[in-house]
Amino acid sequence: MKRIILTPPDKIQTCIALPSSKSICNRALIINALAQNSAKLENLSDCDDTRVMIQALQNMPSVIDIGAAGTAMRFLTAFLSVHPGTHTLTGTQRMQQRPIGILADSLRALGAEISYTGNEGYPPLHITGHALTKHEVTLPGNVSSQYISALLMIGPALKNGLTLNLTGDIISRPYINLTLQLMQSFVARASWINDHQLRVEAHPYTAPASYYVESDWSAASYWYEICALSPQAEIELPGLFRESPQGDAQVASLFASLGVATHYEDNKVTLRKSGTPVSRFTYNFIDQPDLAQTFVVTCALMNIPFRFEGLQSLKIKETDRMAALINEMRKLGYVLEETDGRILAWEGKRCTPDAAPCIDTYEDHRMAMAFAPACIPLKRLTINHPQVVSKSYPHYWTDLQSAGFIVKEED
Repeated sequence: MKRIILTPPDKIQTCIALPSSKSICNRALIINALAQNSAKLENLSDCDDTRVMIQALQNMPSVIDIGAAGTAMRFLTAFLSVHPGTHTLTGTQRMQQRPIGILADSLRALGAEISYTGNEGYPPLHITGHALTKHEVTLPGNVSSQYISALLMIGPALKNGLTLNLTGDIISRPYINLTLQLMQSFVARASWINDHQLRVEAHPYTAPASYYVESDWSAASYWYEICALSPQAEIELPGLFRESPQGDAQVASLFASLGVATHYEDNKVTLRKSGTPVSRFTYNFIDQPDLAQTFVVTCALMNIPFRFEGLQSLKIKETDRMAALINEMRKLGYVLEETDGRILAWEGKRCTPDAAPCIDTYEDHRMAMAFAPACIPLKRLTINHPQVVSKSYPHYWTDLQSAGFIVKEED
């Protein structure tokens, strides 16, 4: 399908079964594989990123193609470095443009055997796995936290454990903490030593009988956006916990500033319109970069000027999300300003919007999902290449239909 045309309902009252957390799923799969797959993993996601991880770990072919799954690329690079055998790890053309040199260099410093089959510092990778005897490595903390998580998770498999020294600012710290919490659920001894150093002991994983994966707070953010932009809305989201290890659970308190209240009940939340939105929104997304697109679209369409910092990792995501947001928001009549590759702001400047805007998705699932709710104030919106949502939320468009949106497909 080439595009869909979205038309919103007058009001929304719905219950949505969100996908399970991709972040938790992919960590749990790697950790469980290192624990001899002895835990029963419950409520695994059916998204592309988790599916390719499951296929890779079950089949272990000589050539592993993970498509556009960045998490799988980072985590499997580390996993294959300690797993006996020789493999080539590759992905889409865009994946082959996403840097991985810092992770590969860190693994090499520990004794890993990794080479590049194409451009230096980028996939595809040729990896021969074996026991790693070195135990300490230093890397910058201001790059993808998935590099850090990938290293941490193989720590228990190293003969002398692992000490990670992180330099500079550390971004996405909640994702590192999420990794530590999952490792500890499998009885690993892993923790922060200080603000810039982590230690993992050489203590093999011990799997629980079963592990249940929570629903995805990142996916919930689009329903918060829908609630904020709707004149009337009440949305129930099962499977979300008040005490969540997911960094994106911060979405609940952030949307309170935009007039959406979160009511916690027994392992579910209900969203309702409540209160007066702020007149200006400033926030540093260093710990929740995946929420940036949601808030850019929401704030602009609510006519709330904003300044968002900590966005430097957006340039190495599925697309350059900073550039993509600037391009697509201009179609809706909003002129965004980027500063230093880490700040995105809107101070109220407008331009002439497209008469019938068609949003491009740049092979990025979050572009599609963050822009879709814009159809509520616009009354009609076209999304090009909507199938990209399969990366993390395959039934997103079906869920919109169940909530009353008209979703018309065009080939």
